[in-house]
Amino acid sequence: MVEKIIRMASPVNSNEFPVKADVISFTQNLAISLFPIIEGSKTTPPSYRKLKKKFKRIVKPVCKAHHLKNDELVDSFFGKLTEIKELLDVDAKFLAANDPAASGVDEVIMAYPGFYAILVYRVAHCLAEIGIPIIPRIMSEQAHSHTGIDIHPKAQIETEFFIDHGTGIVIGETSIIGKRVKIYQGVTLGALSVSKDKASTKRHPTIEDDVIIYAGSTILGGETVIGHDSVIGGNVWLTESVPAFSMVYHESKVVIKERKNNK
Repeated sequence: MVEKIIRMASPVNSNEFPVKADVISFTQNLAISLFPIIEGSKTTPPSYRKLKKKFKRIVKPVCKAHHLKNDELVDSFFGKLTEIKELLDVDAKFLAANDPAASGVDEVIMAYPGFYAILVYRVAHCLAEIGIPIIPRIMSEQAHSHTGIDIHPKAQIETEFFIDHGTGIVIGETSIIGKRVKIYQGVTLGALSVSKDKASTKRHPTIEDDVIIYAGSTILGGETVIGHDSVIGGNVWLTESVPAFSMVYHESKVVIKERKNNK
């Protein structure tokens, strides 16, 4: 019985899938090519020409399996790298300007897990948008394992995006995030239901411009909209929309008592 289940779970043809290690290596090399300082000032970044050649080889089995035009998709992706770099430059400056612990943009790019997660997300999102399957998810999971930040490549996130600390953040597939949004560790933008029959519907919340979501908050549901310029306090649980300029917080009672010295 166990053997039968294993056979059923196995892929029909492994040649239809990319080599995972190659995708991870490409992701890391592309990050260094976009921002050489990630590896240090003396690093010679890999050229786009070499990266493009490698990526064509990586995506070939996927494109063949899904009847996609390999060269056209790769050319389209590499043609968008300048735009991706411009978006990431804005993200890095926004992070540096809003985190008092940051000494500057170079530190953000080189050392901040939030920025690395955003970088990989923007690359993976571009690939998902032009129709390349599987590879964007491998990229996002590499960033997830590296940073603790899980951003689905199909989420829609505007620029000037701020992630501080970041560990434990989950941003679901149909999430929409506006401009100048700030998110702290442990935040979940999730679905109210994980039913498979709702896969094609909007299951995750919309976060409008200039919203701050503090640590540990959970916002669920495809119809949930957080109005612009709102602040969501720590450990809030939300399944309904809030209007613009809202302040939402979890009220708890902290009791401080004097300890008696029994000695």
